[in-house]
Amino acid sequence: MKAWEATVRKTQAAAKKRANSFFGTSYVPHASDDESERHEENVIENQIIGEVYNAERYLSNGDYYTGHWADNFPHGHGKYWWTDGCMYVGDWQRGKANGRGLFSWPSGAVYEGEFKNGYMDGAGTYSGPHGDMYKGNWVMNLKHGYGVKEYSNGDSYDGEWCRGMQEGQGTYKWKNGNYYVGQWKNGAFSGKGKMQWNDGNRYDGYWDDGFPKGNGTYKWSNGSFYVGNWSRDPKDQSGSYYPCGSTLVDGNFDWDPLEVYNVHLKKCRVCPDEKVPVMPSQKKLAVWRSSKGVDPNVRPRRMSVDGRIEAGDDKDFSPFDRKRTGGSRDDASLALEDFNTRGSSIRIPRVVKKQGETISKGHKNYELMLNLQLGIRHSVGRPGPPPSLDLKPSAFDPKEKVWTRFPPEGSKHTPPHQSCEFRWKDYCPLVFRTLRKLFKIDAADYMLSICGNEALRELSSPGKSGSFFYLTNDDRYMIKTMKKAEVKVLLRMLSAYYNHVRAYQNTLVTKYFGLHCVKLTGTAQKKVRFIIMGNLFCSEYTIHRRFDLKGSSLGRSTDKPEAELDANTILKDLDLNFLFRLQKTWFQEFRRQIDRDCDFLEQERIMDYSLLVGLHFREPNIAADLIPSGARTPTADGDSDPDSAPRLSRADMDRLLLDPAGWASIRLGVNMPARVERTERKSDYFEGQLVGEPTGEYYDVVMFFGIIDILQDYDITKKLEHAYKSMQYDPTSISAVDPRQYAKRFRDFVLKIFEEDA
Repeated sequence: MKAWEATVRKTQAAAKKRANSFFGTSYVPHASDDESERHEENVIENQIIGEVYNAERYLSNGDYYTGHWADNFPHGHGKYWWTDGCMYVGDWQRGKANGRGLFSWPSGAVYEGEFKNGYMDGAGTYSGPHGDMYKGNWVMNLKHGYGVKEYSNGDSYDGEWCRGMQEGQGTYKWKNGNYYVGQWKNGAFSGKGKMQWNDGNRYDGYWDDGFPKGNGTYKWSNGSFYVGNWSRDPKDQSGSYYPCGSTLVDGNFDWDPLEVYNVHLKKCRVCPDEKVPVMPSQKKLAVWRSSKGVDPNVRPRRMSVDGRIEAGDDKDFSPFDRKRTGGSRDDASLALEDFNTRGSSIRIPRVVKKQGETISKGHKNYELMLNLQLGIRHSVGRPGPPPSLDLKPSAFDPKEKVWTRFPPEGSKHTPPHQSCEFRWKDYCPLVFRTLRKLFKIDAADYMLSICGNEALRELSSPGKSGSFFYLTNDDRYMIKTMKKAEVKVLLRMLSAYYNHVRAYQNTLVTKYFGLHCVKLTGTAQKKVRFIIMGNLFCSEYTIHRRFDLKGSSLGRSTDKPEAELDANTILKDLDLNFLFRLQKTWFQEFRRQIDRDCDFLEQERIMDYSLLVGLHFREPNIAADLIPSGARTPTADGDSDPDSAPRLSRADMDRLLLDPAGWASIRLGVNMPARVERTERKSDYFEGQLVGEPTGEYYDVVMFFGIIDILQDYDITKKLEHAYKSMQYDPTSISAVDPRQYAKRFRDFVLKIFEEDA
């Protein structure tokens, strides 16, 4: 240990001198430094690529590693010491803690168990610095699954966890003998459960956010009990008291149920989890890169274990640094390609700030936009009782529609406006109002997004169906014009759609919020029908790649040349060059939900739907935060735009994962941390091959995906299209096929390109 400490002091001094050189102070390396570095590089040169051997490394920033080594990465079993006192001993895979291992903090905290891609992931035990201990399952540094937690104050929890918080069935015991057994959500009692106090009293009933709410019974140790509806608001509280061995007695018992809230439960607080200052996944490693194949007169660059050059050694590598030094983008791209070990460089398409053209005065659809906004404001703002989730069959009747006339001078129910006179129709208004409630859409925010001072944006070209698309200024909602046939399909399947999205919170099918029609008066008598739906790609992060995937090959490629692709280009099946890898629990839920959604669409005779996928590539910041995959970093194709959405760095992602509020923003298909593996189609691949060969190159991404275009019925038109194209092409390659065949092909294809992240 003393020898190691001496080495740390020496390497720290050398690292400080290098840092001074970066910030402008001249530094001439000592001869012994260069000789030791050259010796180390020569040792690496003599190793066979892929060979695993024992190595001892004193790293540039003062860190120390000893153990198995391969291709310039810790690989096998080894020990890594950081200068801040953290240490990892265990299995490595290409520079990442992967397998069994032990991570210790200078505070005295220790985790021993399974790791995956640098995260605590699998079965493991964490012992905190103050006596807390958790033994159970982990996912990406968070308690997830079954586990037992012993708190330093003597309390304990035995049960299920979800993303770092108690959720599911579990038992919490306090040191004084009180205990709760029942259901949990977000770390609080929620659902059906029982609280037992050490004096023999107990409450058995329903809970919400840690307090009794709903039907429940409070029993005293002598056998008396109080039963009724519980609430923290006295106005919503009602119940009856039953003395021991007696019949119902009303009005002669002077006991306030709020005593349970204000007195008894105050002594039954759940201990908060301890805060871990730094996670294993946040610890950066720095190693030497072999100088093989590089000019021997040029000093080798320092690189992190994911193959990125350290910021402190190459001032002109970062796009931010290029702005200061005047370096060119082309030079940086070439430099990156020089250090890649396989394949051609992946470039992120240039970012277009906003999709579509703003509809301002003089635009051909300006009046239509005003009509739409007036109608939405009228429909959503109309007062009415809060909708119940249990709707009557009559609410789904296609004849259930409301017409409203909007004269320019205004009427008893409508305001004056500057547009032409029009009529407005709401289809099944109660159903869509209830859907907005089900999807947790606030009415005021909904109106503000669509009807606020900001104009809508019209996308540059209509879709293949001829429909036009409009986006709200905040990108939250998309408005699509519809054909009469599509409206009929939606109204026909509306009841089944409502029951499906109500039953499955994680459904991937498009979320619909309103179905309307604008009828212009005058000679034209034009009708414009449109649907309002959620925009899957509404995110604070840039969507770098977009794919529309059906599982068919005929005509499923993008016509644009590579140079014209941007971040808004929709790529198709034959353009797909990735496999998508989800963490185990998410992948299992994804498989279940794909089956449910495909079954629903098949039963409704729907075909020609797509899986829309968006990828945000996580990129390191100037400080070279480590990317967990250990793969090279995609580079932006164009100068960094300060107005564009931010990149999600490793540190940002860890903060997102460790923050319960951040986890709340992650659900199936939305804001999902994942990895993608690059694929390549070989030169001799057969025509129509949809899935290329894996290359072993991984990229860390945030994924967005959902099933869109779910209103195409297998009608006579599609049947004729199927018959005609089947005579010219392979019937399995065309989109227009029977819904049962379409669902099977779609499901099989999706489960080929989505895999569990091993």
